[in-house]
Amino acid sequence: MTTPVLDAGTLETLVAAAVAAPSIHNTQPWRFRLDPASRAVEVYAAPERALRLADPTGRALHVSVGGAVFNLRVAAAHFGWEPVLALLPRPADPALLAAVRLAGPPRAARPADAARPRWEGLYEAIWQRHSSRMPFSDRPLPEGLPEALTAAARTEGADLRFPGAEESVRLLALTTEAEQRNTGEPARRVESRSWITGPDGGPYGIPATALGPQDAEARVPMRDFSGRPLRRHLPTADFESHPHLAVLTTRQDHPVDWLRAGQALEHVLLLLTAHGLRASLLHQALEWPDLRWLLRDPGAAVCSPQMLVRVGYGPQGPATPRRAAAESMDERALLHRVR
Repeated sequence: MTTPVLDAGTLETLVAAAVAAPSIHNTQPWRFRLDPASRAVEVYAAPERALRLADPTGRALHVSVGGAVFNLRVAAAHFGWEPVLALLPRPADPALLAAVRLAGPPRAARPADAARPRWEGLYEAIWQRHSSRMPFSDRPLPEGLPEALTAAARTEGADLRFPGAEESVRLLALTTEAEQRNTGEPARRVESRSWITGPDGGPYGIPATALGPQDAEARVPMRDFSGRPLRRHLPTADFESHPHLAVLTTRQDHPVDWLRAGQALEHVLLLLTAHGLRASLLHQALEWPDLRWLLRDPGAAVCSPQMLVRVGYGPQGPATPRRAAAESMDERALLHRVR
């Protein structure tokens, strides 16, 4: 098998796949650069789009970038490369969060890889996936899917658990508490509202048309980006009676773990999409240290929660915009030198 050719169009497609990943408040806190010498796509943080109050440590920024890195790896494999990943490859350059070297062609499958979840169908899912803020049905998850999702998360260095009904109620209560704090603190309301965009508001943020309704029974606390405490301005709908939740965690809680969590999250989301399910990300409780600690698995000695995911069957709902791939690449991307 011959090594694929990297031209400007293919590079742009790789970056377009990467930026299709979800990010907190749709901030898209990344930028990309090609190192022609090593043929590595470097992924940098874009700190100017960080959330000072909701994400003071940059944890959610790293999780967001991790999702983009996973999409980049899947797209590289789709085009015939072996994506060789390095996380935090240059300690002297902390803005460089990851590099994906386009080696190739892919190595032949080894017996030890037989138990690893495969990526078939995930490239197509990249273009179909987006968060749904709509009501889901009470239809149960397909048999065996939770185990497949858990295995997918583990391949990326994270853990995924599906809490029972009683534990799910507790986790949703923590999310409700966090949402009430967010809408009750003026500075956080301002930060949240600043990411609502109109129909022509640009490639970042959440369009008002994509916000979706609130749960009429207040079981599922969807984020209200307007930050209005009473929420009487929002439409309501009947959400699912028993939400299916998954908690993504890592053993440690360092920047490299956050990047792994982001890759695990996107692997899970793409797998859900490939199976015809939707997901929404309930991040509110992770923005408050005391509530984030309470999201931990009560039976785990070491556990750092990274995301609460709501999954189920439901309508697709409106998508959020993305910055064009060419605009997401650093001016030093040297497209004219790509061969």
